[in-house]
Amino acid sequence: MAILFDLDGVFYQANQAIPGAAKVVQWVKAQQIPYLFLTNTSSRPRSALLDKLAGFGIETDEAHLLTPPVVAINWIKKNIPDKKVALFVAEETRAEFSSCRLWQAGDNEDEVAAVVIGDLGEQWNFARLNQAFQLLMNKSRARLLALGMTRYWQANDGLRLDVAPFVMALSHAAGIEPLVMGKPDASFYRTALDLLAEPADQVVMVGDDIRGDIQGAQHVGLRALLVQTGKYRPTDLQLGIQPDAVLASVCELPNWWQKFRPSA
Repeated sequence: MAILFDLDGVFYQANQAIPGAAKVVQWVKAQQIPYLFLTNTSSRPRSALLDKLAGFGIETDEAHLLTPPVVAINWIKKNIPDKKVALFVAEETRAEFSSCRLWQAGDNEDEVAAVVIGDLGEQWNFARLNQAFQLLMNKSRARLLALGMTRYWQANDGLRLDVAPFVMALSHAAGIEPLVMGKPDASFYRTALDLLAEPADQVVMVGDDIRGDIQGAQHVGLRALLVQTGKYRPTDLQLGIQPDAVLASVCELPNWWQKFRPSA
């Protein structure tokens, strides 16, 4: 039996901790339950995420943190190890791709074999989006790699666009189907299951995104628990997607686990 946790909206919202959430991780460790943090966050590297969690009293390591850049790098090394990759990711996240051959402005655009799109937030503008489009339209027809397909996230000032709208714009314009390296893609969840070495019916996903966390997890056979924090809205429960349980917050997980945990 094991647990997958989303991060943003489950343990924290922007820079504010969800009250009591850190104690849930302590409980998981005390119960010796295998776990992974499964996040679509691509605006910062794993090291920064670990520092952020530590600031909220949650101690973990990179082995317990699966992010889209990790999966994307593995795909690049396996499929286009000697080709150039164009990154449209936050500056901090570029460090994760240091082992890849990176395209720089001024290089031959036809050498680009993949365009990687992450969450750039306010750094997006027409020129940058159009540059990504032009690279996708090069002679070699570069692949479009999406670091997750999260539509939006909850910030302190309200909902903000995430990576999916920009990926879909590029996909539509270039006529290229994106390769998704994060939630809700089934391969991302299967990578997590491989790391946990657990069958799907023995794993529970906890998240605040009705599509990326709940629907995505259920598509590969996981139980999925929706928390009413982060981006959760009551209208999420009117979309025809039925969570296995709805929790006020992740703090209710220990009680749920004792009553409804997957059978051994």
